[in-house]
Amino acid sequence: MKTWTRTININAPIESIWQLLNGSLSDLQKIMPQVIENKPIKITEEVVGSVYRQKYKEGKRIEEYDVKTLNYTNELDKKILKVGFTLANMFEITAYYELNKINETETSFTYTVTNNSLKWFGKLFLLFASDKIVVEFLERVKKVAEAQY
Repeated sequence: MKTWTRTININAPIESIWQLLNGSLSDLQKIMPQVIENKPIKITEEVVGSVYRQKYKEGKRIEEYDVKTLNYTNELDKKILKVGFTLANMFEITAYYELNKINETETSFTYTVTNNSLKWFGKLFLLFASDKIVVEFLERVKKVAEAQY
């Protein structure tokens, strides 16, 4: 299993960043443009355990997978969303988003991704994987959140 964690400070209120991560499909697409569908399958009152069927477009190929909410905290100064899914029956992936309010106009955003290969040849792929995608995602969230604010 491989894990990447990065933190970035964003000049935007915690609620506006949370909206991008936990809002509508159009909000989500601002930071994840490849997600073309995010349909609720099972919604729980406490949010944890909720499942969404997501469609993700990579080139001409469309992947479909179920995203399960594993952790959820929605407080004024701290927000956490952790989701997990299996991609192409090859990788178990979790994404952990943590927002901490620094002040009214600045937020700390920590993003942690874990990737566990379900197949032996996927382990080889992970040996060469870098944190480039994690860094690019943080930069995209920062850019979108600050532009909207």
